[in-house]
Amino acid sequence: MIIHRSPLPDVDIPDITVTEFVLREAERVPDRPALIDGPSGRTYTYAQLSGAIHAFAGGLQARGLGPGSTIALMSPNIPEFAIVFHGAAVAGVAVSTINPTYTAEEVAFQLQDSGSLLLITIAMFAETALQAAEDSGVGEVLIIGDPPEGLSPFTTLMGNPISQVGVDPGDQIVVLPYSSGTTGFPKGVMLTHTNLIANLVQCEGALDVHDGEVVLAVLPFFHIYGMQVLMNFFLSRGSTIVTVPRFDLQQSLELIQQHRITRLFAVPPIVLALAKHPLVDEYDLSSLRQVFSGAAPLGAELAEEASKRINCEVVQGYGMTEMSPVSHVTRMGDFKPGTCGVTVANTECRIIDAEGGEDQGVGAVGELWVRGPQVMKGYLNNPEATAETIDADGWLHTGDVAFIDEDGHMTIVDRVKELIKFKGFQVAPAELEALLLTHPSIADAAVIGVPDDEAGERPRAFVVLKDGQQLSADDVTNFTAEHVATYKVIHDVVFTDTIPKSASGKILRRLLRES
Repeated sequence: MIIHRSPLPDVDIPDITVTEFVLREAERVPDRPALIDGPSGRTYTYAQLSGAIHAFAGGLQARGLGPGSTIALMSPNIPEFAIVFHGAAVAGVAVSTINPTYTAEEVAFQLQDSGSLLLITIAMFAETALQAAEDSGVGEVLIIGDPPEGLSPFTTLMGNPISQVGVDPGDQIVVLPYSSGTTGFPKGVMLTHTNLIANLVQCEGALDVHDGEVVLAVLPFFHIYGMQVLMNFFLSRGSTIVTVPRFDLQQSLELIQQHRITRLFAVPPIVLALAKHPLVDEYDLSSLRQVFSGAAPLGAELAEEASKRINCEVVQGYGMTEMSPVSHVTRMGDFKPGTCGVTVANTECRIIDAEGGEDQGVGAVGELWVRGPQVMKGYLNNPEATAETIDADGWLHTGDVAFIDEDGHMTIVDRVKELIKFKGFQVAPAELEALLLTHPSIADAAVIGVPDDEAGERPRAFVVLKDGQQLSADDVTNFTAEHVATYKVIHDVVFTDTIPKSASGKILRRLLRES
């Protein structure tokens, strides 16, 4: 067995809850802004944030919620996201974070699968939330901000502040984000307090954060990248986080200039805008220390072009929801173009040949396997999928093909798994194929990812029509738009006579890609 160990020294992982860790600087900087709503300027200091978190925890406890309970949170990036997330954690309640762009159908699935008892959202998504709650049997929808008629504000859950409820940090589930894993339908990823804290500590040395840094949060908190690398990590360092509900280039540039932002965490399409959009030249971005890209591969040329234009280091890392999420990170001043950085502390990697299953040495290509304290507890109510992803020795099989060079830097070169990455979001071909087969005019269908300069990849559907049926590409697009979030909608349709399959009936996606 060839194990590639982290070049970083091991770190101690505190045996405490995630909120105790995240609020560790609150008493030192009580009057410092912790969270600022970018568009409105609404601000919570660290003292106010801590007070609101513990009051929300008290309200949940007064409702009878505690260890074993789950609530759902469907919200864009606003300061109250952290209050709900950490208030639940203090009460011993798990939070299932939901993508606000989901359809009612998708939201209902997650509510039901996670066993959520109530749903907290904003007025903009109230209609979707109410429909999903009705379909899934969730009894209550609460609104952050001013609620529409007939709904209550989430502040009705505020109660007498309580201290952290006693839980086992290594066993207690604190968050249930949903991931398609390496294949298939979305599954609840069970992440414990220790999983989250381990990953925060693992990233500390590499990210080299200075006291008083200000971070722009354009990446969604409901996604593990924004939740952990942005919200939790920088709160744990006593930094100030400026939130925006959705990425808008002009607004983001204005906020970088206004607040003297030092860090921007991004995905490749945002880096592309920094490299090429004419608006960038109209703003002062000199405060930026680093732009860090993740969630999808960033090309070396694009990173270099953006870096030169804004005079700032543009780097990338690698992770998965199932790894809380970071397994590889680029240290400040140690970027090798095209790589994802080095393995984080307390973490081991193997590179496994896809054909023979042998371990590979330095420079050789194979599937990346990872083992460390940040690896998930498993998939909720799905031991089969858990066993397919994490083997008996604790190695998580990432489904990505990579190599590790002589300096310990890891590079992703291909994807074993069938998952499509559209602007950093996961699109599972199996989910779209199952949806297409419900259309009365479609006899068979297959979905693959095809390269796209802006999005990284986009889904392409191969569709076989039933005899005598007629359907246009627009018809297929409109049908998918009725059932799934916008980033999953199929805009690229190829009509064909047959879908290539193996003797066992498995779709031969390789042949579709070659065609």
